[in-house]
Amino acid sequence: MSPSETHPPETWSPVRRAAAAIASPIQRILAVEAASGIALLVTTAAALAWANMWTGSYVDLWHTPIGGRIGPWAYEQPLHFWVNDGLMAVFFFVVGLEIRREIFEGELETLKKAALPLAAALGGMLVPAIIFAALNAGRAGSAGWAIPMATDIAFAVGVLTLLGRRVNPTLRVLLLALAVIDDIGAIVVIAIFYSKGISLAGLVLVGAGIAVVLAMRAAGVRPPLLYLIPGVVVWAGLLVTGIHPTIGGV
Repeated sequence: MSPSETHPPETWSPVRRAAAAIASPIQRILAVEAASGIALLVTTAAALAWANMWTGSYVDLWHTPIGGRIGPWAYEQPLHFWVNDGLMAVFFFVVGLEIRREIFEGELETLKKAALPLAAALGGMLVPAIIFAALNAGRAGSAGWAIPMATDIAFAVGVLTLLGRRVNPTLRVLLLALAVIDDIGAIVVIAIFYSKGISLAGLVLVGAGIAVVLAMRAAGVRPPLLYLIPGVVVWAGLLVTGIHPTIGGV
């Protein structure tokens, strides 16, 4: 950490100096790779305790409406929607970037190397679905066979970061690829077997957003923030289609 980060310059405004004083210790904590894993486990334990002891306030929080208005257009959804459908798309995007790097210049650059996580993900989808279907055959819940197909990728990544450098880099890539492929596969299965119909207008939005992104990349556009608008268009298009929008992060 540079001296300017620990001791803000005298030329900084009081507001900026105060912000730096607050942010500095947080940045030092987040710089530790295991910190995010620890934070995930601690907040999970706190959420479980809260949900079981003060259920009413917990449910009320997740159903708190959050939205905005631009002129005549307004959009509002509960908090759990923005977490599950919004922030998880960003999470998938970050993990997808790591997988993409490995595909082009790392542990997944050849089909032979990628075969193991692909096979593991396929097994991770099929085996739980088969077990669920066998245990619930002839029952009302048998239609939910696709539910156990998905992997909780957030926890998988959290555990990996908690272990830090003790995890072999190759194993880390394998587990990340497995979790991402498994989750994408589960989303596709749910879209095919449980969707009431896919909106053509949504598909047009998705296609338009992807086309803009490809055109920007071909033109050599570098600033990441410029990709935010077509990214939001893809996300909104997936939402309209009825497909879980987190897949847009990949």
